[in-house]
Amino acid sequence: MPRQELVQKIGKLKAERGAIILAHNYQPPEVQDIADRLGDSLDLSRFAAAAGERTIIFCGVHFMAETAAILSPEKKIILPDPKAGCPMADMMRAEELVAMKRRHPGAVVVTYVNSTADVKAETDVCCTSANAVRVVRSVPPDKEIIFGPDKYLGGWVAGETGRQMILWQGFCPTHQKIFPEQIRDLRAKHPDAIVMVHPEVNPAATALADAVLGTGGMIAYVGHSPASTFIVGTEVGMVYRLQKEFPDRKFIPASKHALCPNMKMITLEKVAKSLEALEPVISVEPRVADRARNAIRLMVEIPKNN
Repeated sequence: MPRQELVQKIGKLKAERGAIILAHNYQPPEVQDIADRLGDSLDLSRFAAAAGERTIIFCGVHFMAETAAILSPEKKIILPDPKAGCPMADMMRAEELVAMKRRHPGAVVVTYVNSTADVKAETDVCCTSANAVRVVRSVPPDKEIIFGPDKYLGGWVAGETGRQMILWQGFCPTHQKIFPEQIRDLRAKHPDAIVMVHPEVNPAATALADAVLGTGGMIAYVGHSPASTFIVGTEVGMVYRLQKEFPDRKFIPASKHALCPNMKMITLEKVAKSLEALEPVISVEPRVADRARNAIRLMVEIPKNN
């Protein structure tokens, strides 16, 4: 089916089903274009919870749809391709975290929202890349901290807060395709450009950045910056989002190879099919969801001046 016909079909089905389409900043351009809301994983989950629609088509990866299901247990959360996973989230398993907690009794577990529902259920407080520093600063100084699954985000937070933490050894394979040599080369070609890098990137590359930010932070930063050119050190889908948001600026990917294959599994055809069938639905077992929800809510309640 031609793309325009497919887009029209999705619009018709969405109206018939009373659905809303949410898409992460790393989704393919054509999926971003049909979304009712673009954002990072937690922003989208919050939006899903506040939306009047009862059917949510979540264009992202599995842990994101799970988070939406945790925050909106009464709604139907549909992931167009349930095989769209997250290697980093899968690097931290609940049973391994339980064993770690036994070895460090009394430690506070701070877990990145890029994690499974089972892991969130064993977590004291969640964090995002945007508020990880604030969350860690909220932990009493006499408490040990277990931080996971991303060792690079954790290491960056440790440097910002001065806190020693027990770091899980997970990482994002896509963000590891951004190298310091690439940033140096691009700086040489674009000396006036601002370098924005995601904290999941290797510290050798983040050390060269003007700003270390999550995807939401990048949008806000560009909005307040007088600069005209930006080197973007995160998944390449973010460049499309930024260019669409700020058509008068220039955005250069730090690495064209920083492409998440899981994020690109969602297609217009799969969105249309999921609207037709109203599946596959992502759900979380109530006992797990209740415990995981507490960790997310505690994160939200931490004062912003921490």
